[in-house]
Amino acid sequence: MIGVDPGTAATGLAVVAAERRGRAVVLEARTVRTPADMAEERRLHAVYRALRRVLADHRPEAVAVERLMWGRNVGSAMSVARASGVVLLAAAEAGVPVKEYAPLEVKMAVAGSGSAEKGDVRQALQRLHGLSDVPSEPDAADAVAVALCHLHQNTALREATP
Repeated sequence: MIGVDPGTAATGLAVVAAERRGRAVVLEARTVRTPADMAEERRLHAVYRALRRVLADHRPEAVAVERLMWGRNVGSAMSVARASGVVLLAAAEAGVPVKEYAPLEVKMAVAGSGSAEKGDVRQALQRLHGLSDVPSEPDAADAVAVALCHLHQNTALREATP
């Protein structure tokens, strides 16, 4: 499972696997950073290349992406929307289904509260879910949370199916 926290300046990528004992393990987590002075199309291409490498290396069953929530900063939202589009394209090319989760869904699944701050989410990943390899970089940690949210959703769906 690949989790993505999309952005043009920084995109969090995480590969999280479910173990047989119901626990999750972080296989890879990092932040793809692009210089502010780089043309946007080049920045998006860097995100695309990084995701394609992760898709090729790990061959996941799915890609989970944090859904864009429109705020006051329309310019920033457009950049995130473009980065999200690049993620969707890379996943489609790899034949991997994509599931999007709102930030509130991710926070609820990981920390039990939709109002959890980034630090609270990171602590919940470590303490509640027993993940020892949660990166300190916020974007990478958010990508781990998105992936774990998807794993929890799929586990809940499988357990609810007779």
